[in-house]
Amino acid sequence: MHNLITARMRTLIAAVAVLMAAPVIGGFASQARTQAPTVSPTHARIETRTYDFKDAGVPMTYELFVPTTYDPARPSPLIMALHGLGSNARTVIRYQGLTDLAEARGYLVVAATGYNSRGWYGSRGDGRYDTRGDAANDPQNLGALSEKDVMNVLAIVRAAFNVDPKGVFLFGHSMGGAGTLHIGMKHPTMFAALGAVAPAIYSNPDSLVAIRDVPVMVIQGDEDNLVDVAVTRRWVAKMKALGMTHAYVEIPGGDHSRLITRTPANMQKIFDFFDRARKGATSLLGDRP
Repeated sequence: MHNLITARMRTLIAAVAVLMAAPVIGGFASQARTQAPTVSPTHARIETRTYDFKDAGVPMTYELFVPTTYDPARPSPLIMALHGLGSNARTVIRYQGLTDLAEARGYLVVAATGYNSRGWYGSRGDGRYDTRGDAANDPQNLGALSEKDVMNVLAIVRAAFNVDPKGVFLFGHSMGGAGTLHIGMKHPTMFAALGAVAPAIYSNPDSLVAIRDVPVMVIQGDEDNLVDVAVTRRWVAKMKALGMTHAYVEIPGGDHSRLITRTPANMQKIFDFFDRARKGATSLLGDRP
């Protein structure tokens, strides 16, 4: 019995040590411990692929989900998913409900690395944002490489599969939400709609004029301790002022992560929004500033 108790204590201590060792990057606690994936049968269809990222001089991985209903003879919608700070492509593509909904609705899903876990997809400039710890070894053009990786992966998947050109969507959480808005604003004709959850964006909402014709859904918790709900509300207010087709879902008591990592009902809202945008049903998208 003593040996059994000792073994259990060792396991508990090891688990606590892992949690305490989770890194803090740029003021955001690593999201890895709040984004632990829950296994779904659809996860068996997720592939890890690699390509030669010539601009960076390194091989780069990405995650890809292809639904069982995919037919090369028919165009399929595609979602590019962007992970948060301290997270990765493998985690974001396993958010609860994401691949289940993609399977049910016939979506391809791809998740880019964004060069590494802290590239910000260019939303904070072409350089590197942090120089502490491992970040000190990041390339000087980290932001540019992070954004380029997303565009490379998107081009690779569009070349390999029959993707509906009117059904390409961008979705991201936290740092990925900022990347979604940033990349969407840089490529306003590429995406049929954007989905930003708790977007940690630091630029000026006036830049939304670039995507005034692109539908945008924003989901935000009002008790998010990492992304200020007041900032998100300002971005949504600008969407309303520009007359944009948009939907804003503010979750009472909602936190920063679980509202999307472990809440399939909110992931379904993103898919519903994308479905309607693809069908051009803009009058049904909602306008909830």
